[in-house]
This record gives sequence, structure tokens and C-alpha cells, in this order.
Amino acid sequence: MKVLVIGATGTIGSAVASALEASHQVVKGSRRGPVKVDMEDPSSLDALFDEVPDLDAVVCCAASGPLVDLESVTDEEIAAGVQGKLLGQVALVQRAARRLRDGGSITLTGGTFTTPLAGGSLGALVNTGLEGFVRNAASELPRRLRINLISPGWIKETLEGMGADGNEGTPVYEVARAYVTSVEGTAQGQTIRP
Repeated sequence: MKVLVIGATGTIGSAVASALEASHQVVKGSRRGPVKVDMEDPSSLDALFDEVPDLDAVVCCAASGPLVDLESVTDEEIAAGVQGKLLGQVALVQRAARRLRDGGSITLTGGTFTTPLAGGSLGALVNTGLEGFVRNAASELPRRLRINLISPGWIKETLEGMGADGNEGTPVYEVARAYVTSVEGTAQGQTIRP
């Protein structure tokens, strides 16, 4: 399969691209890579699909959202957080649904935490929205296209990079396996929590 990985320079994206390269042709997209894409700019998504035709699958690992203090966050900061991670991925799905080969796969990135997280209200809003969107969009996609959401919690390597205990997170290679399963499997409309 020809698979586009968006966010291929990040911790998760680079692990996903490496895991997929064993069996597939992988095209790596990012804000600064040779194949440029910005999830906050819908016109860059249009240009991306013009530049990289004939795709079988799209994986988005580029989505992230800030931790914000609910009491002091501005309306503009909330709108920016929703735009990048939620609406950017929705825009990606709209374009992929028109451009992927029949039977293709779309895999998005959400997030999940087992307990409430200080500053995590905006993330909870976006991630819950993504889960509902994927569950419903699965029934609307044409041509046997599939859509799923990977919803990891903390990544071991990210925690270690922050100086925290990495044992509280999931190793990135395990998270990458969930993306590979989504691309290669038959799941439809699922939220997968590695």
C-alpha cells in the first residue's frame, strides 16, 4: 500500500512511519519535511493530495493540543486548540474521502487519560469530539473507506523527555503498532487505545 503519514517527524509519527515502511511505501509529510502540510491550513491539505496522488491510506500523527488553564484561557486560544487538532483532522478526512483509493484507510490521532489532568479540559473536549466524529463518519464514508482513531495516553519517550518517569507511559513502538493495525486491519469507526 501507499501510505501517507502526516506528522512523520514527531515522536509518534516517526515510529509509525518506521513501522509501516517494513511492508508499505510510506510518504512522510510534516510542516518542515519534503512533503509539506500544515493541519491548520486547509489549502495545504488540498495541495498535499495534489502532490501525493494514488494513496491507499492516510495516517495523521500531527495533531496536538496545549494544556490550558480553564480559568485564564482566552476564547482565541480555545479556538486555536480546536482548529488544529479537531477541525484540522476533520478537514483531512473530507479530502481523503474524495482522494483515497477504494477500500482505503484513514487513521486519526486523539488522546486519552485515565484520570482528569490539570489543564486538560480543552484536550478532553477535542478528543471526545474526535471519538464521536470517527464513530459517525464511519457510516458516511463512501467506497468502503475505513476510519479509526488512535487514542494514546502518555508516551514513555515523551515523559522521559520532560524529565518525568517514563514507566507511567506507553512505549512509542507499542503505540506505533496500533496505527499499523488500523491501516492493515478491518476495524471501522473504532477508538483504539494502545
